[in-house]
Amino acid sequence: MLMASSASCLLLKPSFASIFSCSSQRTFFSRRKQLIHGSTNQISKDYPVQGSGILHSNETLRRNFILTVLVSTSVFPSLPSYGKTKSKNPFDERRLLEQNKRVQKENNAPEDFPNFVREGFEVKVVASDSYVKSDSGLIYRDYEVGKGDCPKDGQQVTFHYIGYNESGRRIDSTYLQNSPARIRLGTKALVPGFEEGIRDMRPGGKRRIIIPPELGPPVGPSTFFSSKQFEVFDVELLSIQNCERRTIAFYSDVVCK
Repeated sequence: MLMASSASCLLLKPSFASIFSCSSQRTFFSRRKQLIHGSTNQISKDYPVQGSGILHSNETLRRNFILTVLVSTSVFPSLPSYGKTKSKNPFDERRLLEQNKRVQKENNAPEDFPNFVREGFEVKVVASDSYVKSDSGLIYRDYEVGKGDCPKDGQQVTFHYIGYNESGRRIDSTYLQNSPARIRLGTKALVPGFEEGIRDMRPGGKRRIIIPPELGPPVGPSTFFSSKQFEVFDVELLSIQNCERRTIAFYSDVVCK
């Protein structure tokens, strides 16, 4: 191999570059030959057993693997448990509360209106101590108690109301229509939460009712409500009327007075 390299150098045009290149090649091959012989002798002296280099490499890989395992377990000791648990951040709850207050202010929500902290499907109601929560989940506050008896099944109640959503936006009002609502109790004409809230009111009473989704109206494309959310109603009970069924020939109806 050294001879072939020397012959190829002789075919080149004599110049300083070619002479330098050929002399460099001769020096490289001669030093390579010395290194090969020297390393062979050194291996035969120091490592008389064949394959000792492979054993040394395997030992190095095993040490590196053990070191990697120790480092990973010390840096990430609770990685599986972190993926299973999710802690609530108080800062996020305060941020959502302030956001709801700001939106309600923009919608001109009434005074002492409850706040709603919604995070996904979970909703937390933030209200003053003057509100009362019943066993069913209904929340209410009486502004005026009123006088007289509470309505019973079969009786007709006449009342005004203003409906709000969680953001304090007004969604309905009988005051604007200048026509109070009239409904007979016990006929399932009202949503469960509204009927429960008005059942123990007295004529002349004023109450704010917070209806949870479980006691609210059904949702869907054919209904007024499109999502499960809390509804707030300010109710004023005007009067209670007794009702009786009237039959004339083949015609029958209910008269309340």
